[in-house]
Amino acid sequence: MFGILLINKPLGMTSHDVVNQMRRRFSTKRVGHAGTLDPMASGLLVVAIGSATRFLQYLPLEPKEYIAKIRFGVETSTYDLEGQPSDPKPLPENLGAEIETHLAAFRGLIQQFPPMYSAVKVNGQPLYRLARQGQTIEREARTVHITEFSILDLEGDVATARIICSGGTYVRSLAHDLGQAMGCGAHLVGLKRTRVGRFTEEMAIPMSEIGPQHVIVLADALPPMQLMELTDIEVAAIRQGKQLSLPVPTERSIVGLLDPRGNVFSVARVMGDMLQPECVIPAEVPDAVA
Repeated sequence: MFGILLINKPLGMTSHDVVNQMRRRFSTKRVGHAGTLDPMASGLLVVAIGSATRFLQYLPLEPKEYIAKIRFGVETSTYDLEGQPSDPKPLPENLGAEIETHLAAFRGLIQQFPPMYSAVKVNGQPLYRLARQGQTIEREARTVHITEFSILDLEGDVATARIICSGGTYVRSLAHDLGQAMGCGAHLVGLKRTRVGRFTEEMAIPMSEIGPQHVIVLADALPPMQLMELTDIEVAAIRQGKQLSLPVPTERSIVGLLDPRGNVFSVARVMGDMLQPECVIPAEVPDAVA
């Protein structure tokens, strides 16, 4: 059995905890997720089962949408509730207006430094491991795109924000950097992921209810990627790694390939009128849920 699960991750669990539970529930070691959620975050986690792990890179996984709660006046070492807090700083007289003044600088293409308490590796070492040793090292900035960063509500010193962003964005860093720009500090106190590409929180299944009936076949998960159905002879050629010369009804650079039974078995790159297989499910893998 292989395919995609949309899981509503509860608070307190790591993404790896979810993967381990799915390994036991589906009796397979081949389980992976598309984008980590910290233990203090809840919401949509996209998980692949079995051979579908090979196709995670092709799923429509951007943009990502979050509902974040940000507390102003205090920074923490981890940029969220789990870190050591700093001494409180006075808040601006009109906190809401001050937030709005600075939000524009955090929209569009921005440069962002990953937190020291993150899984990003420098010289083979995860940053969080160095941070736990009391080290702070220079990190390389990454470019991320923030489509929306808006305030939905403000109660006291806590703002609720909607953030729509590219993959690889650290919402913790957004909260921290906004607080620094305002001069009062800030940290993340709550986070829910509500959308990953075309997959939404409403489509997600609670952890306790997940079962085989919730597996989404690749033919349903890959679109809007163009899908092409091949003959058995063409399927065999692709599985041997051969290029195929076929008229391709799309201007896109990659297509999903279906066998005659409608199951996705490959993703191929379009090279003029040639298809070059990039990712292939071997013939011996059962295709009941493909």
